[in-house]
Amino acid sequence: MLRIGTAEQKDLAGILEIDKIVIGNDSRKGYLKEAINGKKCLAAKTDSSVVGYLIFNTHFFDCSFISLVIVHPSERKKGYAKLMIEHFEMISPTLKIFSSTNQSNEIMQSLFDSIGYVKSGFVENLDEGDPEIIYFKKIKQNNGIFINK
Repeated sequence: MLRIGTAEQKDLAGILEIDKIVIGNDSRKGYLKEAINGKKCLAAKTDSSVVGYLIFNTHFFDCSFISLVIVHPSERKKGYAKLMIEHFEMISPTLKIFSSTNQSNEIMQSLFDSIGYVKSGFVENLDEGDPEIIYFKKIKQNNGIFINK
């Protein structure tokens, strides 16, 4: 059974393990620890372990921005990324949510399209020859209560 919630300090080791597998090093250790401490990280967990995580902030023009959605390679294609994003939509501190992915990441583009995100622009020169596509979704409410912090 999958559970998604705010990551806790005890989830750090599992999150770091996934991150190291995905990017090949532990260079984001401080960033991930800070996101957990700041309650800006969601963890997707099964009974036995962390299988994915989502990092967000509200630094993008005072709007929510999902900066990372990572799922352990052995747990992909099970809908976990979609579930983490949908969970975040329920708790988002703002009505506007932005995220991005590389133009080469067709799987993530397909996911954004399937859950109602629209392309909002491009950023060149982050990854040479692979523009970043910015996605956007406006949520109407959070559990029946309008939010706008």
